[in-house]
Order: sequence, then C-alpha cells, then structure tokens
Amino acid sequence: MSYKETLLMPKTKFPMKGNLPNKEPERQKQWEEENMYEKVQERTKGRPLFVLHDGPPYANGDIHMGHALNKILKDIIVRYKSMNGYHAPYVPGWDTHGLPIETALTKNKKVDRKKMSTAEFRKACEEYAMNQLDRQRSQFKRLGVRGDWDNPYITLNKEYEARQIQVFGEMAKRGYIYKGQKPVFWSPSSESALAEAEIEYHDKKSPSIYAAFDVKDGGRVLDGDEQFIIWTTTPWTIPANLAVAVHPELDYAVVQVQEAKYIVARDLVENLETELEWDSPQILQTVKGKELEHLTATHPIYGRDSIVILGDHVSLDAGTGCVHTAPGHGEDDYRIAQHYGLETLCPVDDKGYFTEEAPGFEGEFYDHANKPITEKLDEVGSLLKLTFITHAYPHDWRTKKPVIFRATAQWFASIEDVRSELLEAVNGVTWLPKWGETRLYNMVRDRGDWCISRQRAWGVPIPVFYEEDGTEIVTDETIQHVSRLFREHGSNIWFEWETNDLLPDGYTSEKSPNGGFTREMDIMDVWFDSGSSHEAVLEEREELKRPADVYLEGSDQYRGWFNSSLTTSVATNGASPYDMIISHGFALDGYGRKMSKSLGNVMVPNDIMKQLGADILRMWTASVDYQADVRISDEILKQVAEVYRKMRNTFRFLLGNLQDFDPGANRVPEEELSELDRYMKLRLNDLVEKTKRGYDQYEFAHVYHTLHNFCTIDLSSFYMDIAKDTLYIRPENDSSRRAFQTVMYDTLVALVQLSAPIMPHTADEVWEYIPGTEASTPQLTDMPEPVKKQGNEELRRKWDTLMEIRDEVLKALEEARNNKEIGKSLTAAVTIYAGNNVYPFLSEENLEQLFIVSKAHLADAKEAAPDSAEHFEHTAVEVHPAEGETCERCWTVRTDVGSDPDHPGLCSKCADIVKNHYSHVNTAD
Repeated sequence: MSYKETLLMPKTKFPMKGNLPNKEPERQKQWEEENMYEKVQERTKGRPLFVLHDGPPYANGDIHMGHALNKILKDIIVRYKSMNGYHAPYVPGWDTHGLPIETALTKNKKVDRKKMSTAEFRKACEEYAMNQLDRQRSQFKRLGVRGDWDNPYITLNKEYEARQIQVFGEMAKRGYIYKGQKPVFWSPSSESALAEAEIEYHDKKSPSIYAAFDVKDGGRVLDGDEQFIIWTTTPWTIPANLAVAVHPELDYAVVQVQEAKYIVARDLVENLETELEWDSPQILQTVKGKELEHLTATHPIYGRDSIVILGDHVSLDAGTGCVHTAPGHGEDDYRIAQHYGLETLCPVDDKGYFTEEAPGFEGEFYDHANKPITEKLDEVGSLLKLTFITHAYPHDWRTKKPVIFRATAQWFASIEDVRSELLEAVNGVTWLPKWGETRLYNMVRDRGDWCISRQRAWGVPIPVFYEEDGTEIVTDETIQHVSRLFREHGSNIWFEWETNDLLPDGYTSEKSPNGGFTREMDIMDVWFDSGSSHEAVLEEREELKRPADVYLEGSDQYRGWFNSSLTTSVATNGASPYDMIISHGFALDGYGRKMSKSLGNVMVPNDIMKQLGADILRMWTASVDYQADVRISDEILKQVAEVYRKMRNTFRFLLGNLQDFDPGANRVPEEELSELDRYMKLRLNDLVEKTKRGYDQYEFAHVYHTLHNFCTIDLSSFYMDIAKDTLYIRPENDSSRRAFQTVMYDTLVALVQLSAPIMPHTADEVWEYIPGTEASTPQLTDMPEPVKKQGNEELRRKWDTLMEIRDEVLKALEEARNNKEIGKSLTAAVTIYAGNNVYPFLSEENLEQLFIVSKAHLADAKEAAPDSAEHFEHTAVEVHPAEGETCERCWTVRTDVGSDPDHPGLCSKCADIVKNHYSHVNTAD
C-alpha cells in the first residue's frame, strides 16, 4: 500500500451525481408505500395547529409554471412548519365546475350537447373533470409536494356542494342575496353572465363617434334649436338610448358653429374645436348642468324622447360632458336611470344579436351593427365624426372574446350591505407583500354587487324554488333539505328529479294552491364554489380550522379567490377566513416576457423534471423573489443546478469524512473543542438562526442564499479546507480529528434538516448515509435550535478578526500565484507583519493550518513591514516559495523530508504517524 493509500481520504457510497430525474420517482414511491404524510401527521399530533388552505387549481390541462411555483411554495411552508413545532396538515383541492370543462367536452371531445339531457351532460363533465384531476394530481406529486392526496377536497363532491348550499342559504337569510334585472358583464360567446373576477382586459379596435341629439323641449333654459353632442365607442348601444346625462355642477356652453348650436361642457370647448374642426366657434350662453335637468332631446334614429338627467359619473376626462345613457347596457347608466324611473331597455339577446326592440337592426350581431347604426346616424344628419381607436376592453377570461354590459334577470350577492364589515376584515389580515392590503381594500371599496348566477349546466344549482305566482322560496327549511339531499345524492338530482321531490316532504304554500312549484335553473358562479371552501373544507374537515393561518396564491387572486372567500365568510360568519394572505407573481421567461406558445418560450414543469429533477425546480422556486413576477429559463436553471452541485458536493465531502465516525462513541465534548471548532459551531448557530428566520418570515430566497453561502464560504472555502490536513493525515482516533468530525456531524445534520423543505428528495437521500440517525428521514425530525452560550461573543470577535486576516493572506497568496511566484498555497511560506491589535490573536494560532501554507512566520509589527510586502488593513504579508521538498503524504513543503531513513519521501511528522499507527501496513510501493 502506498503512502497515499494510508491517508484517511473521504470514502462514501453517496454518489457524486444526483441523477434526480430517475431517483426522485423511486423515492416518492417509497414515501407513498411508507405513508409518509400520515407518519408526519401522527408524529406532530397535539402540537399547535397550522393550516395553509390550498386554493383550488382548475381541473383542466397539464400543470404550468404558475402551478409549480404555487404548489412548491406551499409545500416548503408546510414541510418547515411540521419540522418546527407545528401540526401542519395539507389538504389539496380542485375547482371542477365551469365553462372550460363544458367547452372541452363539446369541442375537444366532440360531445353533442343537444343529444344529451342536462343530467347526462353533467355526468360527462364530472367524468372529464375527474380525469383531469388525476392527471394533475400525479404531476403535483412529482414535484415532491406532500399532502393528503388520497383525500383532497373537490368542489363537485357531495359534501362540498352540501356545505356550499348552506353558505348560499345563510347569505340569503341575512338579506345579502337578491334577484334583480340590471346590467352585468355578459359574454355572448359563453351565453352567460360573468363576475368581475372573470373579466380580463385586452386591446380592441372600436369606432369612436360624436353624434348630435336635437333639443326637443328646452324649457326656459334653451331656445330649442340646439343639439346635445354625445361621444361613444359603442355605437351599437345607440338603439337603447333613453337619456343624456350631464353633471349638475359643471358649466355647459351653447356654442355657435356656423349655422349649428351645440351644447357641451364649457371646459371641453377648446378640445372639441380641434377634434371636430370647428371654424370660429362662439359661446352664446353658459348654464349649470343642474339647470338642464328634465329637458328633452330627440333620439336621432327613433325620434322618441331622450330625457336630460343628472349624474355624478359624468367627467371631463374625455368626450363632451354629455353622456349617452342606455340603462340596459351600463352600470352607471342603470343606476342613474333607476332614480329617474326609466325602463331598462336591452334589445340584445343571449347570443349578442339585436331583437325586435331595435327596429331596423333585428338579427344583427351587436358588434357588426356598429357600421349600419353609424351609417344611419350619418343618414339622418346626426353623425359629426367617425374615427377608430384601440383601447383596453373587457373580455371573457375563458373564451378570450369581448363581453358587453347587458341587463338581464340575475342573482346577486350584495356587496354594499356588507362592505364596511369587509373593509374592516381586510384591515385585520396580515399581508405579504404589504401592498396586498391596499389592493384588496380598494377592490372591495369600489366593487359593485356580485352577480353569482350563470346560465350554464355544469355547476352547483342556485337552490331557489318559485311559487305559482313567481314568488321566490328560500327558507331555512328548504335550504337545509336541499343541502341534505345533495350530501346524500349530489347536485345532479336538481336536474333529474321533479321539483316537488326536491322540496321537503308535504311542503305546501298558499301561493301555490295547486301544489305547483318550479325551481331556478341557473347555476352559481364558480367563484362562489371556491369561495365557499372555508365552510366546505376548513369547517367540514376535522383536521383543519377556520380561519386558516395562510392563504397563498398568485396575485390575480386578489380579485378572485381571496375576494370571494372574504365575501362569503364575512357575510356568513362576520370574520375573515384567513389570518394571512401571501401572494406571488407570475412566471415569465428569461427576458421578462409572458410565456406563450406563439413566442415559443413556454417552460413546462414536467419537461424540467425529466431533464433536471424536481429538487432543481424547487431550488429555483426558493431562489426567486416570488412576491414579484419571476423569471425562468434554461440558463437560469443551469445556474441553480450549479448551486445544487456545490451543495451536493458539500454533503458528499462531509459524509466521506464521517464514515468512521460514531456520534455515540466518538463525539468530542464541547469544552474539549478547539477555538476553531467552537467558532465553526458559532457559525453553524448563525446559520440555524438566519435560516429559520427566513422560513418564519416566508423569505425563501434568504434561506436559499444563506444555505448556499454557508456551504461555499463557511465550509468549502474555510472549515473543510482547513480540516483536510487533520482529517486525512492524523490517525483515526486522534482527538483533533474527532473534534473536526464532531463539528462536521452536527453541521451535516443541521444542513440536511434546514434544506429538507426545499430539496426533500436530496435531503432524504443524504440522511440515509448519515451515521447514528434514529429517524428514517429528516421529515420525521425537528429543526435544529440555535444555542446561546456565555463567552461566545468574545470568541466571535476574535475569530471574525482572524477571518478578515485570513482573507488578507489569501489575497497575497493569490497575487503571488498570478505573478508565477508560487503554485498552490502549500508551496508557499508567508511572513506576516501584524498590527498591535491583532498580534496576540495570531500568536496563539496554528497559522500554517489557518492559511493552508507550508510555513507561516509572525514577524514584527505592521509598521516594520518592507515595501515589498502586500499591505492590508490588519496586516502586511510577504509571500515566498517554501524551502524544502514536498512530503509525499501531507503535500507540505518541509526541510525535514527524508529525515527518517525508513520513509525517505515523508516529513518527520508523517513518518512518526506511519510508524506509530500504520506499522502493520506495508508502505513500500
């Protein structure tokens, strides 16, 4: 055996390469076979309960990067909490109702809706949703997300639907649910009403017209030969015009332009002079808007009266200050028209086509009607100008088609009646990031009533019955009965059974003397579905609680799930369903662009896991500032993979040097550790504190960088580098070697535990190789705790200074290496001139070990250093090639190499070790 083979070099079966794409599925299978989720829950039972409530993703299609980001963030939190003093169950969920599943069946699966009953179609939707759910579940599990995957909550489940019915009933009981005919977002492409949360804005090209309405009755204010000018980008709503709105406090001018006299806001005359190319306009008269109230104009196409009304919504931001008002097609229009007793005219049907209430345009699709209506206005002399503009316009978030405001009979949840309680609840929640509070507060403050009815088939029916005279029936008796029926049979019975069979046995009413009842056929908004999860999940399941500790979702959920959950919870329970909201941004490509198939920049989680593994994707999640939009690309993942490689190599080095270490038998007591070892324990203590603080504050990038820096700086570049000589050269049971191993053991255990929430597969793999561990996995252990000891601060100050001096020496060595004066640091000898304040520190230490050089000499004070030395803050350093020959065993350059004739290639130190501890080994090559 050679001298090199007598070294205690690190030997470990822990592989250098992770091979994560192949090994992670095997480990996940092992977790499943061992019921790891149940084991964790059993271990932590009785601890304080921590509930992160899962916002349900929509059960349709493969998971995308947003899903991966979201689920990994949640898993990091839950894993950490279960290792840090909490009982943290995680119940995943799915949102399974709604239009996309209907569309997928009719378009992708070629299901002929017309050949099926509603009940049959709903069953087909359920089957499709469950198939999609299973598909997504396997992909979420592949991310390494630990949860109760066999018992998730699903919005189509009987128990869930039963609880949702109770939420509706409680809101109705408190007066928050009502039916009314008012304009709502209507999607002709979906043939259904939409809520604000289902609207997104995209650019749309629209006609922009100025049109004149002749004054019919000017009362005592006007002469009667004037014209009101209105401006609109929706000419198709002109057939529904019933009024012209002005602001009561604005000044309005009668402007003479050649033979015409126009009425517009006084402050907009100059703008309109340019816009309408007026030639020398003259202001003949100025009146307050309130003086124009109840005057009448003439509808330019139909000749009917268009009354002048007052509205606070009228502004000077654009247009003329005279607002075309169609109560059936605008929220402000409707609100003001109600005050004046105007009808809610809506001459457009469910599919967006004009009805006979718009003579001359019957059968025209609303958007196509812009042209003939504009031509008609031009024909009658009303059109003053036509241009086209591109502006942000509301679209159906599912079909991506434009929507309209359309007055229909819908069910609403009153926001106005509960707004003050909602705003108070918002103020009582903890927000991360902090701006989330302002965002949701403003949304609630400005939000109109919530349209909760949908004219679709796939969803939870609105549990309302009707008397023979049309009176609505929503009572505690009917709600509880329907809830019980749904819990037993599911909501499909609403579309299968006769109405009387859905009512309580023997139900009668004076308003239905013939015993005839009907039922509502609209379904609830899917946001009402998911927004009821605080009742249907947190209250339904024994292992959970309300309010949840945390809701964590993408920033789009301020108008979605965060909003609907708050509304239903405050309306039924008077309190928020969550104590804290954490939101994250969207996943963008490496250039900060939105991912899209057209750009070819879509990153798919499944592909990443096949190439790199889930732990790399999880490390990327931990590395980014998730509260803002985050970037991901092959190059970014390559950088993360390099960090993983360095951390894995650190684990491997530590394991390699612990193969002969038994923590029960070989541990060195704290009081016998050297200052260097105790300083490293201090650094480990700092690591534990910083890392746990990062987890506690949900700052995972801080955790990621803290762990990485500790591995590369504190361990690789410092402690492990210094330890090599002792670990490899000293005899097996040498006290200094065992001391290094003691610190390395504690460091490895803590590192694995601290990194386990982020990289659970690798942490479990490393754990298997650590000697002396009792638990089978770090998942079944608790996080390390920082230890405070007296005297540590003095030690810290000293060694922090020594670390600064070490950096100075290393810089001098690097300069000498660049100048070709030395090779590796072990070929060097250094002379150190130290300042008076640090000289005592250096005189007490093994400087060769600290600086990893063959010879270190502590010379005079820093002021005595020659000009040839490198000068630094604490020291001046001279570097020279070390004198002597290189020892074949320890690689240091020494003058005593060959002094022992039996070992001519060794220094005296190594020769003694070999003689005394390896005499039984034949050292001849």
